[in-house]
Amino acid sequence: MIPFSKVVVCGVGLIGGSFALALKEAGAVKDVVGFGRTRAPLDEAIRLGVIDRIGSDWAEAADADLVLLGMPVGQMEPVMRALAPHLGAQTIVTDGGSTKSDVVASARVAFGARVGQFVPGHPIAGAEKSGVSAARADLYRGKRVVLTPLAENAADLVVRVREAWQACGANVSELTPAEHDSVFAAVSHLPHILAYALVHQLAGRDNADVLFGFAAGGFRDFTRIASSHPEMWRDICLANRTALIKELDAYMAELMKTRVLLAASDSAGLEAMFASARDRRDAWIDSLLPLPGE
Repeated sequence: MIPFSKVVVCGVGLIGGSFALALKEAGAVKDVVGFGRTRAPLDEAIRLGVIDRIGSDWAEAADADLVLLGMPVGQMEPVMRALAPHLGAQTIVTDGGSTKSDVVASARVAFGARVGQFVPGHPIAGAEKSGVSAARADLYRGKRVVLTPLAENAADLVVRVREAWQACGANVSELTPAEHDSVFAAVSHLPHILAYALVHQLAGRDNADVLFGFAAGGFRDFTRIASSHPEMWRDICLANRTALIKELDAYMAELMKTRVLLAASDSAGLEAMFASARDRRDAWIDSLLPLPGE
């Protein structure tokens, strides 16, 4: 891979900061410039060696090879609008947003006829902690990144974005924006909203302190993702609300079926459901294990 001379990272938290660190560790970038809403995280990013310098004006991005937008999806469009007048002819823009249809729509509004320079992406490698102090160079190693290329994207631009993520150690796949949002509503956005809802429901009880006092490993594991960034997940849920409501309705129907089994003391039905779920999850876990010698 030909290294990037200059990469701009807007949003130097977990996603953007880890992207910068991974490229640096791989020797795939010479100069990383950081942008953000507030100064403190940028100063911290300098201290931690995540970025090389702080950008003060979007004109500094005009000669960048690559710009990564690492902020929550609800903040994408105004940032794109600010960047658009300074977008260099050879600059590629990508993002790390967890929803894609809304981000693509924002890019079309902001970049207009130059939307072909925007290659949407989503690294599937988040963590419950956020901020630049949580960034690490190995975050994407062995993880999946999904690109959702546009019809306007030249093939070589998609290749360059793919190469950037591969330099971070990621395995890169492609979906359409609609396919992406449908899939991740089920396997990412729904689990997050369920974890938040369960913790919120228990926290509102009169005996919340007793409940949390006795909660152990199972509760901790199930609700781990409720420690995720509230602003980011607010934006994700709202952006993908149509697909998420569909998945939430399906889950509520499954819960009602489970309630019927419990109310009827249907031990065989409960065991069959549990066994089917266990077998499918075990098969999925087995598919993630490295092969011998890897």
